[in-house]
Amino acid sequence: GVAIELWEADYPVAKFDLTLSVVEEREATIAALEYNRDLFDASTIARMAGHFQTLLAGVVADPAQSVATLPMLTVEEREQLLVTWNDTAADYPQACIHERFEAQVARTPEAVAVIFEEQQLSYAELNARTNQVAHQLQALGVGPEVLVGLCVERSLEMVVGLLGILKAGGAYVPLDPSYPQERLAFMLADAAVPVLLTQAHLRATLPATDAQLICLDADWPMIATQPTTNPVNVVQPDHLAYVIYTSGSTGRPKGALNHHAGLQNLLAALQAVHGLTDQDATLQTTTFSFDVATAELLWPLLHGARLILTRPDGQRDRDYLATMLRQQQITTLHLVPTLLQLLVDVPAFMDCHSLRRVIAAGEALPPQLLQRMQAHPTAQLHNWYGPTETTIYVTAWAAQDNRASEVVPIGRPVANTQAYVLDAQLQPVPVGVAGELSIGGVQVGRGYLNRPELTDEKFIANPFGEGRLYRTGDLARWLPDGNLEYLGRIDQQVKIRGFRIELGEIESVLSGHPAIQEAVVVAREDVPGEQRLVAYVVGGARVQGSGFGGQETAEGAQLVVELRSHLQERLPDYMVPSAFVLLDALPLTPNGKLDRKALPMPLPSRFTDPSFHAPRDGVEQQLAAIWMELLRLPTISIHANFFALGGHSLLAVRLMSAIRQRFDCHLPLATLFTHPTIAHLARELRQGATGSAWTSLVPIQPHGSRPPFFCIHPAGGNVLQFYGLAQHLGAEQPFYALQSIGLDGVTPPDSTIEAMAERYATQILTVQPNGPYWLGGYSLGGTVAYAVAHALRRAGHQVARVVILDTAAPGTLQDPDWLNWSDAQWLLEVAEAMELAIGEELLLTRRIRQDREWLNQPFDDQLRQLNHVFHQAYPDQWEVDTTALHGLFQVYRANIQASGVYQPEDAIPMPITLVRSCAGASDTAGGEPADPTWGWASYADGSVDLRWVTGDHLSIMREPHIQEVAAQIAAVLQGE
Repeated sequence: GVAIELWEADYPVAKFDLTLSVVEEREATIAALEYNRDLFDASTIARMAGHFQTLLAGVVADPAQSVATLPMLTVEEREQLLVTWNDTAADYPQACIHERFEAQVARTPEAVAVIFEEQQLSYAELNARTNQVAHQLQALGVGPEVLVGLCVERSLEMVVGLLGILKAGGAYVPLDPSYPQERLAFMLADAAVPVLLTQAHLRATLPATDAQLICLDADWPMIATQPTTNPVNVVQPDHLAYVIYTSGSTGRPKGALNHHAGLQNLLAALQAVHGLTDQDATLQTTTFSFDVATAELLWPLLHGARLILTRPDGQRDRDYLATMLRQQQITTLHLVPTLLQLLVDVPAFMDCHSLRRVIAAGEALPPQLLQRMQAHPTAQLHNWYGPTETTIYVTAWAAQDNRASEVVPIGRPVANTQAYVLDAQLQPVPVGVAGELSIGGVQVGRGYLNRPELTDEKFIANPFGEGRLYRTGDLARWLPDGNLEYLGRIDQQVKIRGFRIELGEIESVLSGHPAIQEAVVVAREDVPGEQRLVAYVVGGARVQGSGFGGQETAEGAQLVVELRSHLQERLPDYMVPSAFVLLDALPLTPNGKLDRKALPMPLPSRFTDPSFHAPRDGVEQQLAAIWMELLRLPTISIHANFFALGGHSLLAVRLMSAIRQRFDCHLPLATLFTHPTIAHLARELRQGATGSAWTSLVPIQPHGSRPPFFCIHPAGGNVLQFYGLAQHLGAEQPFYALQSIGLDGVTPPDSTIEAMAERYATQILTVQPNGPYWLGGYSLGGTVAYAVAHALRRAGHQVARVVILDTAAPGTLQDPDWLNWSDAQWLLEVAEAMELAIGEELLLTRRIRQDREWLNQPFDDQLRQLNHVFHQAYPDQWEVDTTALHGLFQVYRANIQASGVYQPEDAIPMPITLVRSCAGASDTAGGEPADPTWGWASYADGSVDLRWVTGDHLSIMREPHIQEVAAQIAAVLQGE
């Protein structure tokens, strides 16, 4: 036998703080472990001694066995790891999800079930609608094990469609409409869904499919003919409930199959911990194709709580989320730690006293975030963990005071779930030792759709009990108190902003580009707390690049543009690397393997011009300094495009103001469209900015093989937001914008729509003397575009079509008070418009409205003080001189007043397309617009071509909604 003695020491032991001494005596062998108690707990050393004794006993018992199979755990520890800490048996509901929902409907039929912006449904109303969808689906053959696609924006239709599929007996397959068509096409083909539920405005963005399409909005009259009674339940616990696609290491996504029993158990586990009641309200924020959304949507509806849906993409706006928390008195919130990190910086979030519980999941929870959340006065933070393949969450931990620890556990297994930390031989490892986390129990899914080999690899027979284990690929270890700690990944999978990403899938798509020989993608955190994807590529002869501080060649810079486009066409946005590094060869270790530690930190490299040139004189050097400061880049080519480098409308205002101060020279803001590079601007400045006469016509993209598209400004006269629209329409679509005169603060603006129309029509003819003409306009610009078409037709020219972007027809939304406003009222109206552009909630303008001293001052003083206050409030976004602000004021007032009185006397019918935003479109109690054409039917030649896009009036001209607007315009221009 071997006796082991434990000696404590208050000083470093030898060089290692832990030593093992073995001494042979006559009757025994004595082993001594001497350790530094500042580094080790006595319990840890005691376990280590037990492992050593067990190991030696195993050697004596069978000297021929391999080292890898030697036992280490004591009998007591093995019992603790395999049995005691996994003793989670508990009862859970055996009724199906939709049956439990129906039971809740019977208890609280009139209570509010779900709210989306201005719309809401009671439990009885929601149940009736989902029943009608279920009966419709059953009539189409949907039943157990039948997959049904669900491609919708966040909306009431999302909830109705999901519950309707479950009630029909089918399994839903969530499809994110923002995914590239190629990815959606693969998922639809792989799942072979016979029916696809969607929304009318998404039809144009969906790939070709054999599935029968049903629009939950446009086709509702057909669905509404179905009974509102509960359909007969045909589902058993082992039937599929949903299939969610996750990133795949082989270059294609994989569908995880999950059944009703697992989902029931998970929702019961959530309820056991948190106990939702009909007094609770939950805010649904997670992307629909992410499995956490399933828990967010279903859990509150089983217990009478209110489910509040954020607007599409609202989860990205922390101020909006904080506002929703207060307005809706939210008590329960699911968030990925990345988004929670943003919210804790918002005072309104920390002051939200209705909040009771915040569930963090989807990625590792940083200790610093946990500590900050402990300052919230009412909310407790809970850390939940689980892969998609094991039904959302499988472990849970209620946050405790963590100020003295860097460890944030993921907790213990939930009811009817087992967790095992195993070595490569699938044997449990000791407490404190890292191993692969494997999950057993009722929540383990069936595997992967159409992927039997991968299913057999990841879903294995449970060596410790019944059923199967899912090998997560996550590294974890047991803590002495029975909680688990997440340590990272074994493979190349990463999580960024809660999205599970297989780096191999990105590498596979990159390698599919004909110019790429090798590709490696890594997740880097060069700035603490800011993790991002970086692609390292080795190309053929056309690419000569340096990975660290080097200068890209023209071919390499162009390749980066191609690679980004190549990925965007095939992968979701969250899988497109934020940086690309071109290498002559990948760095290797001495044994020939990839040396990931030697991959260089990427430097900003966003040149779109095919060549890089340093400044050549003092003017270009000064401009480069301004650009680098505003864009926060270490170097800029004089031929780099301002907008392609990340410049936007507000930065453009600051840029032109900085140029005016540095060079004492006024350049019109729209100069950036015609001169978007340092080289171009420098040439203008050398000429004293006198070489270009003012013109309303701005050639944003003058080249291309298609007929040009002329797009007219909104109220305020500026056209900066059209740059992104032109880019999304593609290089072959010529795009001209028309800006208002008067923006220089000197020239008086046009006072009538007719005057604008005559001016713009004349300038359009200088570019395109003969029709047909394709015209468009956003907001006020829609009305002006119709007037321009009117002027061109009167002059004998042909107008192909007028594309009106979210504009009511003349006379539809008149406000007679506009004509009586004072200068101060108009000035505040301009200020509110600017605050909306900045993205604030008008709080500053509201405070100014209540300042009686300001209201009684002369107009010039009001203008100066308002400019000063805005600059102080928004120093990073507001840099407008008083002359320019006066121009904005004059143009905005003239534009709005002109639109308020415009009523064409001899209206000529035009071919009209109305692209209308979904948000805020309902203007009747029933939720449907009283006139979807917004008054344009009386001005149209034939019926109005009505096209819906997601977002609200402001956001449709921003990412990501502007892509959808561009797609609709492109379809119109191409006759689709």
